[in-house]
Amino acid sequence: MPVKGVLQAGQFEDFKYNEAMRQKLRRIGMIARWKPVHLGHQAILEALCGAGEQALIGIGSSNRYNPRNPFTIEETKAMLQLVLAGFENYLLIPIPDLDDGPRWREVVIQLFGKLDMFVTENPYVTSLLKNDYRLARPVDLVPPGKRVAVDGSGVRRAMARGEDWESLVPGVVADYIKSGQLDERFRREFGLQTLAMDAMIQ
Repeated sequence: MPVKGVLQAGQFEDFKYNEAMRQKLRRIGMIARWKPVHLGHQAILEALCGAGEQALIGIGSSNRYNPRNPFTIEETKAMLQLVLAGFENYLLIPIPDLDDGPRWREVVIQLFGKLDMFVTENPYVTSLLKNDYRLARPVDLVPPGKRVAVDGSGVRRAMARGEDWESLVPGVVADYIKSGQLDERFRREFGLQTLAMDAMIQ
């Protein structure tokens, strides 16, 4: 059932950055896996907290530990908190992967409640929530000069290969990962699987 008090949008709202930021939203939400939190994420997270009086940040696949989700929920929360150290207006919400889209939608609506805007780039998430929330893309919130073309898969590939992954994430995240030897654990547990998946895609 659609959430009362928000637009019933069949598609993304068509607006540019300046139009999106014209007035502060009361509650804004987004779900991503954040594994690890990289420079592109940092720009989006800061924009989320800057755009809303309250930013609800969902940690997707919170119940998964595998090559695509190689950090625990506690580790992911720690990385997010380090990156958002200058903000107090956010709430971290674990969102489990249920392998059931309609049930997942119900969980999201229950946990997030009313929102002025939900931010996503995921087409499947869009199809699930398009009748419940006003939707926007992450790029709509980030000023052009702060947009960073980095994705989590690329960071994990670099980590699996033993290449420079540190420059792709905020310094505090790199320090956190290295201090806990989480990069070494990732290579040991998921490195070969990550590289095999990469080879299949290519």
